[in-house]
Amino acid sequence: MSLQQEREMERWYPLIPHPTQIDLMQAVSSGIRFPVVPAGRRSGKTERFKRFIAKQATINNNEKYFAAAPTRDQAKKIFWDDLKALTFSSTHHKKPSETELKIYLHSGSEIHIIGLDKPQRIEGVNWTGGGIDEIADIKPEALDANIMPALNTVDPRRPNYRAWCWFLGVPDGLNHYYRMAQQAESDSNPEYALFHWKSSEILPADVIEAAKRTMSPKQFKQEYEASFQTASGRIYEDYSKKNHAAATIEPHEQLHWAHDQNYTPLSSSVSVVRDNDLYLLDEIVLASAVSRQSALEFVEKYKDHKNKHVFIYGDPSGRNGEKHGHASDYTDIEGVLKSSGWQYTRRVANKHPAIKDRQNSVRAKILNAAEEVSLYVNPKTAPWCHEGLATVQLQKGSTFQEDQTNQYQHITTAIGYQVSWLWPIGKAAIKPQPITGMY
Repeated sequence: MSLQQEREMERWYPLIPHPTQIDLMQAVSSGIRFPVVPAGRRSGKTERFKRFIAKQATINNNEKYFAAAPTRDQAKKIFWDDLKALTFSSTHHKKPSETELKIYLHSGSEIHIIGLDKPQRIEGVNWTGGGIDEIADIKPEALDANIMPALNTVDPRRPNYRAWCWFLGVPDGLNHYYRMAQQAESDSNPEYALFHWKSSEILPADVIEAAKRTMSPKQFKQEYEASFQTASGRIYEDYSKKNHAAATIEPHEQLHWAHDQNYTPLSSSVSVVRDNDLYLLDEIVLASAVSRQSALEFVEKYKDHKNKHVFIYGDPSGRNGEKHGHASDYTDIEGVLKSSGWQYTRRVANKHPAIKDRQNSVRAKILNAAEEVSLYVNPKTAPWCHEGLATVQLQKGSTFQEDQTNQYQHITTAIGYQVSWLWPIGKAAIKPQPITGMY
């Protein structure tokens, strides 16, 4: 055995047998296409991937694999030397390409090292599988426009096969990686699964203590505990898997319909109340629409619903014009409901509740000080409600103003109008006599 081969053999040093990491190594063979791995720094997530892809490329013939990172320089630094060693490249009949960053194995398989600063680099190949490190730093538009289409490309030689991909990294705010982890944790898509562990489960205690001394609490939790919850200023920070439900609306149930009168998008939630618990189970979200269009969607969607009475909540500004006898957002909605055989009761305050009161009302339903949960969301049937409660943040520098650039902010505002009416906290807005319409 040559000196180079001895060094390559030494590269396969033993790892700590961590149970979550062992499960991760079995994920693809168990049918999971997309293992999502938010784990602490220096805790072995990337090492586990390197060993997995090296083994796959060694034992499988004529397959193509990739190892990617946000830039080409990062990808080369993270993967190139290690994957050459882990695949015993000194013994390969074809030397690795230092210019194209490709490793050619005896099996006929290849490993491509890819920088996604030019995301089109991942396109045009029928991949067997791969992994992307530092996924939080990948441009979100590249995921939708380049990465996922490449992974879903169908090879006509095996039309039922779909490429797999490990998504690795540590949290960096409530971005696309956070939403990906939420999806993996929610069990809403069986192709995804979450694999999470802290650095303290792998690294020695003195290393962890040293990191604590050099980092702020927030940074430490993000980097070494892979915590999304503290990565940035989420408004509904206690919203979690405990608030998820698989429930759906029953035909006899009383419907509650909450609106935010923003037009891009026009967002409204549909819910039911069971034993004082709020279940957000549906929604109507339309791009660049007006309230009448939302009402038409509602009556079509619920044309077979048995209970033809609905409570309406929403933005007090939607009542504008009524004092002067003009149509408003709510009279437009109510007109459509009435013409379609619905009864309605309008529960819209005379003025806006204080923003903090609205937010605190929702927070208390999500989780109160007694550790009780009384707000539930079905992420499959109400995905905007789920995304909103999971991701809406504060404006930079504010203690209560909401980030208006988050498109899901409007539906959380709609939810807040309903919750602050039914379960107000603080000084409740003045409530007028509810307006009821009969058919």
